[in-house]
Amino acid sequence: MTKGDRQGASPLGDAGLERELGKPRSGWTLDDLVDVVTERRIRLVSLMHVGGDGWLKTLDFVPQSIDHLRDIVQAGERADGSSLFAGMGIPATASDVVLQPRVETAFLDPFAAQPTLVLRCGHAGRDGEPLSQSPDTILRRAGERVWQETGVELWALGEVEYFLGKRWDETDIYGADDRGYHASSPFVFGEPLRREALALLADIGVPVKYGHSEVGYIEAKETEGVIWEQHEIELALGPLPEAADGILLTQWVLRNLAQRKRMRCTMDPMMLEGHPGNGLHFHFAPVQDGRPLEIEREDGSLSEPARWLIAGLVQMGAALMAFGNRVEDSFARILQAKEAPRSIVWGKYDRNALIRLPVVATDAQGRVVTPPTVEFRLPDGSALPHLLLAGAALAMIHGRETQDLDDLLQRTSAEEAAARAARATRLPSNFAEVADALQRYRGTLELGGTFPAALIDRLLASLKR
Repeated sequence: MTKGDRQGASPLGDAGLERELGKPRSGWTLDDLVDVVTERRIRLVSLMHVGGDGWLKTLDFVPQSIDHLRDIVQAGERADGSSLFAGMGIPATASDVVLQPRVETAFLDPFAAQPTLVLRCGHAGRDGEPLSQSPDTILRRAGERVWQETGVELWALGEVEYFLGKRWDETDIYGADDRGYHASSPFVFGEPLRREALALLADIGVPVKYGHSEVGYIEAKETEGVIWEQHEIELALGPLPEAADGILLTQWVLRNLAQRKRMRCTMDPMMLEGHPGNGLHFHFAPVQDGRPLEIEREDGSLSEPARWLIAGLVQMGAALMAFGNRVEDSFARILQAKEAPRSIVWGKYDRNALIRLPVVATDAQGRVVTPPTVEFRLPDGSALPHLLLAGAALAMIHGRETQDLDDLLQRTSAEEAAARAARATRLPSNFAEVADALQRYRGTLELGGTFPAALIDRLLASLKR
């Protein structure tokens, strides 16, 4: 059967375009996409982008000709910015923005009824410049500022935790509370869906590190006949824009698969009192020339970029909750503290700390085989990944500029906090306290125009309600 014979078939399960085209995404051209659309008889082209609310949006086309297809990919299309970025300073009287597709992001929609090519997009204003209100623009500007001011890039990966729910039946006899970590089928029902998600993510261009079942489990008798179990997909380390897009695409894939299989999928930070919630931990790595740098030196001291990042996160972590802990249940998760931080400390290996330094895997010869990272354990499943990562990048710059950096790191270390537990700085327990922290650091976020003032104003107003 030729590619052309597949017209009308769902691309679910197809090999990724990268393998089909035989070259890395960075080398893709418009002609490559035209060939794919022609040979596969693809009927629809969808422009996917991130709105001001942090959700994925789509704008669909039926190309009428090859020239029309080229126009879509090369020029994008206009859209109503006052609707996409409501309350962020775009007036309805001058609201046109332009979606700008990126050729290297193309993938075949694994869920579309009609064969559909998807391209992820950024946003431009009427002047053709990157749109300041766009989460994509904000994150790219923040990453560029880190590079310009520190001489290193900041890369990241996210750990996407989620619960799957389904109606209990007589075959569901194996699950147990807090016993599901790395459990295998038949002791978890969500393993097939998770593995399918891993393969689909690889095909659509989202680099994945691994997936596994997690500790969360809620019996059906506690939730009106619905049994819930927790899983996690950890993505691979990459540049900040790719890391943020990867989070949203992972959530998109999981929700679509769950709907197809008549399950429910949620990233809520709190499922039920006494049970674990869904975190969205982020790992960060300073990078030069595409190579992650060390976090700890051989003598156990921190590298300079690691010091800047940790110092920035311990100072601005509470403010970043405006982007990473956005619902009332976020505070319940922190208060319950089931592998969630409660105070502002950092430490090696410590899963109760706000920031921890995970162990670095090495082979028998001592060669590092996984990049060393700094893990930020505060965000949860309500996070807006583009804005959160942008804030973390600016926090690293702030940390570099901090006076008495050594004293700050000493005072906020987990070892020091253990000696003076009564004085350890706690995290905010309500939105008003988050607003106070955001107000304190809004100047850092707005410096250089990275975060628009209107966006911070809107956030502060919503937090203070």
